Amino acid sequence: MSPTSETAHGGRRLVIVESPAKAKTIKGYLGPGYIVEASVGHIRDLPNGAAEVPEKYTGEVRRLGVDVDHDFQPIYVVNADKRAQVKKLKDLLKDSDELYLATDEDREGEAIAWHLQEVLKPKVPVKRMVFHEITKSAIQAAVANPRQLNQLLVDAQETRRILDRLYGYEVSPVLWKKVMPRLSAGRVQSVATRLVVERERERIAFRSAEYWDLTGTFATGRAGDPSDPSSLVARLQTVDGRRVAQGRDFDSLGQPKSANTLHLDEANARALAAALENTRFSVRSVESKPYRRSPYAPFRTTTLQQEASRKLGFGAKATMQIAQKLYENGHITYMRTDSTTLSDTAVAAARAQVTQLYGADYLPPQPRTYAGKVKNAQEAHEAIRPSGDRFRTPAETGLTGDQFKLYELIWKRTVASQMKDATGNSVTVKIGGAAADGRDVEFSASGKTITFHGFLKAYVEGADDPNAELDDRERRLPQVAEGDALTAEEITVDGHATKPPARYTEASLVKELEEREIGRPSTYASIIGTILDRGYVFKKGTALVPSFLSFAVVNLLEKHFGRLVDYDFTAKMEDDLDRIARGEAQAVPWLKRFYFGETVPGHNGTAAEAGNGDGDHLGGLKELVTDLGAIDAREVSTFPVGNDIVLRVGRYGPYIERGEKDSENHQRADIPEDLAPDELSVELAEELLAKPSGDFELGTDPRTGHQIVAKDGRYGPYVTEVLPEGTPRTGKNAVKPRTASLFKSMSLDTVTLEDALKLMSLPRVVGTDAEGQEITAQNGRYGPYLKKGTDSRSLTSEEQLFTITLEEALQIYAQPKQRGRAAAKPPLKELGTDPVSEKPVVVKDGRFGPYVTDGETNATLRSGDSVEAITPERGFELLAEKRAKGPAKKTAKKSAAKKTAAKKAPAKKATAAKKTAAKKTTTTAKTAAKKTATKKATASKTASDD
Repeated sequence: MSPTSETAHGGRRLVIVESPAKAKTIKGYLGPGYIVEASVGHIRDLPNGAAEVPEKYTGEVRRLGVDVDHDFQPIYVVNADKRAQVKKLKDLLKDSDELYLATDEDREGEAIAWHLQEVLKPKVPVKRMVFHEITKSAIQAAVANPRQLNQLLVDAQETRRILDRLYGYEVSPVLWKKVMPRLSAGRVQSVATRLVVERERERIAFRSAEYWDLTGTFATGRAGDPSDPSSLVARLQTVDGRRVAQGRDFDSLGQPKSANTLHLDEANARALAAALENTRFSVRSVESKPYRRSPYAPFRTTTLQQEASRKLGFGAKATMQIAQKLYENGHITYMRTDSTTLSDTAVAAARAQVTQLYGADYLPPQPRTYAGKVKNAQEAHEAIRPSGDRFRTPAETGLTGDQFKLYELIWKRTVASQMKDATGNSVTVKIGGAAADGRDVEFSASGKTITFHGFLKAYVEGADDPNAELDDRERRLPQVAEGDALTAEEITVDGHATKPPARYTEASLVKELEEREIGRPSTYASIIGTILDRGYVFKKGTALVPSFLSFAVVNLLEKHFGRLVDYDFTAKMEDDLDRIARGEAQAVPWLKRFYFGETVPGHNGTAAEAGNGDGDHLGGLKELVTDLGAIDAREVSTFPVGNDIVLRVGRYGPYIERGEKDSENHQRADIPEDLAPDELSVELAEELLAKPSGDFELGTDPRTGHQIVAKDGRYGPYVTEVLPEGTPRTGKNAVKPRTASLFKSMSLDTVTLEDALKLMSLPRVVGTDAEGQEITAQNGRYGPYLKKGTDSRSLTSEEQLFTITLEEALQIYAQPKQRGRAAAKPPLKELGTDPVSEKPVVVKDGRFGPYVTDGETNATLRSGDSVEAITPERGFELLAEKRAKGPAKKTAKKSAAKKTAAKKAPAKKATAAKKTAAKKTTTTAKTAAKKTATKKATASKTASDD
């Protein structure tokens, strides 16, 4: 019996999901017996500030939102923007006979369901409805098989939320006092930032090593064809039995790791090449091995983020936003999962498509199963796959743009996971000869042929290293045998230099966090988003570059809160939280050990031995943040550069300095915001310090007698006057110095006193029109313009501010005022074709700064991006993130006016009369009124930042 027919005679059921999009899809599967409404994510949470805390709470409870002295009781408040939605849910519940809580089947979803039950206080039966795909059969099965709330999952989520609150609210103020105001610390975001900073430290400490080798092109002497080439390229492997050193044979300081390898310099490499000019070469060995490659497991959250980054250029955040839409609209299964398991119906669907699309030869006799790789995977979901018991091909979905691309990626990976292995042969050929000076040399070449592509027909995984060879790439070698003679057509001398370790990308940072078992995979996208938004990390292309600010923050945390950013300790905390979720540990004792550092019964040692660390004393978080006297704010924000130059992170940004302030030899210079820390060399620092800084004295204004100086400020170069001592700077008699920004065509090195006086004379009166209205020429935020009353007209160049005549100004005003946009400016840079929209992407200069566009979507460059340095991949990623967010919401002024009018409360008697009248309305009228209620657009539930 279908859910609709069950409820036809059984009253009305209220189903609460998280997002309006999901509600709309599910409503279509349940029919008229059900009311499906969204909670719009969490309806209740810890307070965002003391103002949200009820008056009865004071002191630390008011500050933290958690009563640490009474078993860490959280203070929950209904979010201000959710009060109207809660009222709506309560009203709907009054007319319902059953309540189904249908939030996501994970810790976060379970907590949302619990909060709904706590706030709504239902007097009707409550059931927990769970599903991991939004299809008709899955939804109907979920209604028919409800369960009870899982309190263990609720406790685990609550513990995690309290832990993160205590960490953030106790550690962040330390950063405010000792580094810079308005910074934040987080249990996982701080560790993620430390990873990025440590990689940059490795790059700073790195010293490159130069090494050389030889590459030979050897011919077989016979005509070749695609299956049997006539020549092969081989690299020098050994000289007199000693292996020639390659990049992997040097350490980070540029020194050889072993004395057993032969380190060739340029001179020795060229001498050896010359000695091999007349050498006779022959094949010394041919080693052939079978090649076999098995399919990749279906996607889970982190592998989807990594592949979407490699193949589509999507950031982790954009990937999850697009996947959320695919899930809510019934195209894929739940996208926050640690599992690589496929259900029996999914395996059957994948195998059916293998046969249909590739033939029976590509289908293994038995279904493939994949073991989970994530420790403590707590989500009861499948892998991410197309939804339903029959997979729709990408063309059948009707999807477009980014959603089509991501669905296609998921579909291909799922189908490929149920295909046969790829098989073939790998071959290694060794080629030897004797040089003219008697040295024995051996070259080596390797090849690969694929005789059966298997799953590679459907899907090939990308690689983080752009130089890595993909699995489906073949390298065919000539068919040679041991003893065959070969002729050296060419021997080249190749120079190389070792490279520093690559910076993390979003994909490789996700991979690193997962391998270290830090945090939950479902939160990685929000964590990376947080460290980018906070300015701890910025992007150069796809690389994550730490800011100098993050160096100061990590330095403080490592020196004074070492345990809190320790990788093993953070992973151990994750284990503890998972034990709480399984019911193997209790939340309150664990929180007490973490916060107060108490010992527990049965333990005579430290708090660490009680489960809060690895054995070293940790007096608890509270003790750590109470005694800050040992933290030297200047020390944690100071880093040596060399030649007595230090870098300091100040309240207004990073700068370099030599000598003590106010001393005779003191030098100081600001650092460009987009400078990567590993690029700050001693040479660059000297160059920055050598640049003229401070005030450029231009001369004296003959009219006022005031000194005129040029300066380089936070917002660019400018000129200003120096007011005499004693001039009031504050109060009603305050005098402000005249100031003006330099034109784009000017520079601090060339600006003159005459230029400065002209700039400070602006705005300039051009003249008056026939009605006596004054026309002025002014330089504004968006460029030079004319102003007459409230009528402004743009000028084409800054020089016109001084040259335009009254006659020319009147001619401009005689033209109709241009509405809309002016003629488009030429692009600043071309980035190529977008992989999603397949349209050309360019960088343009807009009203609010440079932005990338493909003609349909515009995305402003971030603070870490520049027109000069932006790569095509970074441009495509910015567009993907913008598309994932959807169009900007427009403010409805009329609706706002109506709401304001509605807020004006009428007389109490009138209100009472309305309430009385309302009671007399019929149920039908209520239902009709509710159906016509305005729908509110909202964002779906996102994972908490742990």
